[in-house]
Amino acid sequence: MKEKFNTIKSTAVPLPNENVDTDQIIPARFLKATTREGFGENLFRDWRYDSNNQLVQDFILNNPSFNGKILVAGKNFGCGSSREHAAWALYDYGFRVVVSSFFADIFINNALNNGLLPVVVSDQFLQTISKGISANSSTPITVNLENQTISFEGKKETFDINPYKKSCMINGYDDIDYLLSLTEDIKQFDLQQS
Repeated sequence: MKEKFNTIKSTAVPLPNENVDTDQIIPARFLKATTREGFGENLFRDWRYDSNNQLVQDFILNNPSFNGKILVAGKNFGCGSSREHAAWALYDYGFRVVVSSFFADIFINNALNNGLLPVVVSDQFLQTISKGISANSSTPITVNLENQTISFEGKKETFDINPYKKSCMINGYDDIDYLLSLTEDIKQFDLQQS
């Protein structure tokens, strides 16, 4: 069982960079572990730290004013290689939602399989929330998975999600948990076939 997801109301971190690939999210040299834990400390490692392993002061994740469970990314987030570790790193860091106007397909699947909700919004709405949270880091965003809505300062958009993945996220299921949840239905079906 994973963490259940229904509604998140949280402050957010703006990262308006476009075409952020999975190697920028979690550099390849940190992919040696086989469990999901510990990747968050190396999230955006080459942007967060300089070559002397010192914090880059002007990188957004190093700014204590910005925090929360929502990352507001630029267009084409999660492109590049299909490494699942990118979703692991974002989740382990504490993000539960990533908002963009476009995600790479493989990133969407990896995120959903790991309890991280990718929310696709229009370019205009993305610019509105990115500028809004950049100007006021305490402004919350509300993401309601059941209703498939994202709200910010009185503005709202709907987003699409695969119904199966939506059900899994709301119930905290991975694929095996979902199958196990159908045990009684399967038994009843089997009895009807006998």
